[in-house]
Amino acid sequence: MPVYLGLDLSTQSLTAVAIEVSGRERRVAFEESLNFDAALPQYGTRHGVLPQTDPLVATSSPLMWAEALEGMMEMIARDSSIALADIRAISGSGQQHGSVYFGAAAAQALASLDAARSLESQMRGVFVRPESPIWMDLSTAAECAEITAAVGGPERLAMLTGSRAFERFTGPQIRKFFKELPAAYRSTTRIHLVSSYAASLLVGFDAPMEPGDGSGMNLMDLARSRWSSEALAATAPDLEAKLTPIAASWTVVGPLATYWRARHGFPAAKVVTWSGDNPCSLVGTGIVREGTIAVSLGTSDTLFGLVHEPCYDPSLTGNVFGSPTGGYMPLICCKNGSLARERIRDEHRLDWQTFARALGERPAGNGGAILLPWFDAEITPTVLEPGPRRYGLDPADAAANVRAVVEAQMLSLAIHSEWMGVKVNRIHATGGASQNPAILQVMADVFGAEVCVVGGGNAAALGAALRAYHADQRAGGRDMPWDEVVAGFTEPWPASTVHPIPDHVSVYAEMRKVYTACEAHALGRGPDPAPVIAAFGRAAGQR
Repeated sequence: MPVYLGLDLSTQSLTAVAIEVSGRERRVAFEESLNFDAALPQYGTRHGVLPQTDPLVATSSPLMWAEALEGMMEMIARDSSIALADIRAISGSGQQHGSVYFGAAAAQALASLDAARSLESQMRGVFVRPESPIWMDLSTAAECAEITAAVGGPERLAMLTGSRAFERFTGPQIRKFFKELPAAYRSTTRIHLVSSYAASLLVGFDAPMEPGDGSGMNLMDLARSRWSSEALAATAPDLEAKLTPIAASWTVVGPLATYWRARHGFPAAKVVTWSGDNPCSLVGTGIVREGTIAVSLGTSDTLFGLVHEPCYDPSLTGNVFGSPTGGYMPLICCKNGSLARERIRDEHRLDWQTFARALGERPAGNGGAILLPWFDAEITPTVLEPGPRRYGLDPADAAANVRAVVEAQMLSLAIHSEWMGVKVNRIHATGGASQNPAILQVMADVFGAEVCVVGGGNAAALGAALRAYHADQRAGGRDMPWDEVVAGFTEPWPASTVHPIPDHVSVYAEMRKVYTACEAHALGRGPDPAPVIAAFGRAAGQR
């Protein structure tokens, strides 16, 4: 039976999902993850990130990613769940906004990989930057301002690229590198995204970038899916020559390099352009039509949907990326996701079961008590000085703080996604916290929409496998509809649907005002929200 392999090189791990597809017979045949901290402790990462003295800086090791890729391919080759010879195509997803910088030795190293030696040993010394900036990095505020000014303002940049200049985006990261280390920048022969870097390791030459991931750079003309000369000129000199071309999501880059076939026994499978983790998750959660959105509850909490025309967030908080299915993907990302929930859990000495019970001990609305869970510097809204803010909330009250962190996260997602203009009738939930029905109930109540669980928590890797399947079919002359591509893999779990409770929906409609007032005050943009909180509390007491 034909097998399609999807790989997801995320912040903390590398995950593989292999699917078997033959007519109506479809199944996940293999699923495995390799955690960087546990499997590759020699790199010294914590949650996949290298330790830094500056809290705004976040980097990881591209060499570690190469070693992880080989480790995963070894795991797949040794597993009996699938026959290697049946693998038709491979694609993948990479954590968006991370970048990799090759020097002059890289092209020859990729082209002459020796099957008698490890990948890691042959990639040493090819990086101009031994550490790659990743999506958690917030150290480029000055560069964002410079790019913005050169292009003509934040709204102009958002209209052009889909987003205002964000500190984590690749363009500002490149500009910072050019400014601080101009000689190293000049000696850089190729700048890759994490996605195109990993694809290059598989094919043995520089792989192209894909519009869904390329649009997360502040460098791509969103409407035309090509590099913007205006944005490039605002970022760094001679930049286009250092970037790879942009290729359609279904492009077959080439066959799997001889290295992987000779060393691990893989066939000459098609390697399809890799995309970012968010665009791949769009496919892996079955978001192929408007009206359904997905919420991924992972390291970050991310909400995304599908629209058919390019757009941008007038508040300049959200992003719009290209979609691997065609069209566009509006998205917001809140950095304080699972780690914020874990912080509250650990502060009150709970496990996830007692966390869920505590969530149910407090009423919807929490009496107006608000927590802004900015334990780390936040993306949505922009918060560069981390630290939680509490309004009417006792830090020692476990149940109140559990309720507050979950409500805050859902309210933030709902409020900051209103600009998308999507009439939400269903939410596909994925990620680790989607396994907690109590959290999903709050989500359903805040959004006033039914919530169902899709996938097994590895939506990006599944989406990559489905993209490989789609590209293989297209290469064979069949332009398969996306509804058919995802069928059998992205349906909601049986009995997983959570319906909104009408009384709670009403409570959260009013609580949005309270949360908005508290956020504005914490950001220095509004008055003391105490009167708003008090009015909400009085109304809650009368319900």
